[in-house]
Amino acid sequence: MTTPPNPDQKTAAFSGIWPALLTPLNADLGIDHATLAVHCKSLIARGCPGVTIFGTTGEGPSFSMAERKEAVEQLIANGIPAAQIMVSTSCAALPETLALTRHAVSAGVHGCLMLPPFFLKGVSDQGIIDSYRYVIDGMGQDLPKLKMYLYHIPQVTGVSLSHHVIATLKQQYPDTILGIKDSACTTAHSIGLAEAFMKDLTVYVGFEPDLPEMGRRGSTGAISGLANFMPRVVDRLVTQPDAPTTPAERERVIELIGLLDSYSLMPALKGIMAMLSGEPAWLRVRAPLVALSADEFTALEKTIREFGIDPESD
Repeated sequence: MTTPPNPDQKTAAFSGIWPALLTPLNADLGIDHATLAVHCKSLIARGCPGVTIFGTTGEGPSFSMAERKEAVEQLIANGIPAAQIMVSTSCAALPETLALTRHAVSAGVHGCLMLPPFFLKGVSDQGIIDSYRYVIDGMGQDLPKLKMYLYHIPQVTGVSLSHHVIATLKQQYPDTILGIKDSACTTAHSIGLAEAFMKDLTVYVGFEPDLPEMGRRGSTGAISGLANFMPRVVDRLVTQPDAPTTPAERERVIELIGLLDSYSLMPALKGIMAMLSGEPAWLRVRAPLVALSADEFTALEKTIREFGIDPESD
């Protein structure tokens, strides 16, 4: 028997744009906490209700548990309210995912984003369900404080979240599973999730050109990589899907994504941040990613300046 949805469930999920933060690095490739905090404050000042740390855009699995815990603590110490932080706690080892989730919840963050198990491939739906259950059940007395968002990005993980997995987890944990972040970048798949689940939880997409379509179907926000430097545009795409300016802004976003196609995405996004901020910390990446070469950065800078990004309106 399906548990009836909690009427307060949808209102508990996040709304607005919570940028998928890029992670600035020092010369020793440690996290530059001061630059990250300044970036978060800038995004919140530009209207973002919160920020998301250590997702795919933030190179999350490239950092240790200790580094990830410290980064959350440093953000809070540097003035970012815990309730305005979303943490991707995904690790290859489930005990580490649980430890990071416990840490995030104890710090008072808004919620946690969790990938399915991503090291082994060809795993069954039951194995995926069991992985989420390991973490959720492991929260013990802190479970009522946990807000979890399922993270679907199969082109990176090699593991999909089926409708059966989502429905089963939602039924078993109706007050814990609040939403799905669908970063498969396939419009039909996102629409299918919205049609199947939007009544009981919120479906968010990571592919910005799909935001107007999802906004019409009830999506209330996004965790977006482009929102690191154009949060207002991304917000308008999902919250004002039928505004007269939306088609042109959507085409502008599509053009920008096309301009980045010839680069590795995360180093290119960091290159844009370096260009806009003048901070070299943004150019550095953790292996296995490779930073832009000097020639690549020069070419990207020329391209982006011609494209034009306006911090006042974007």
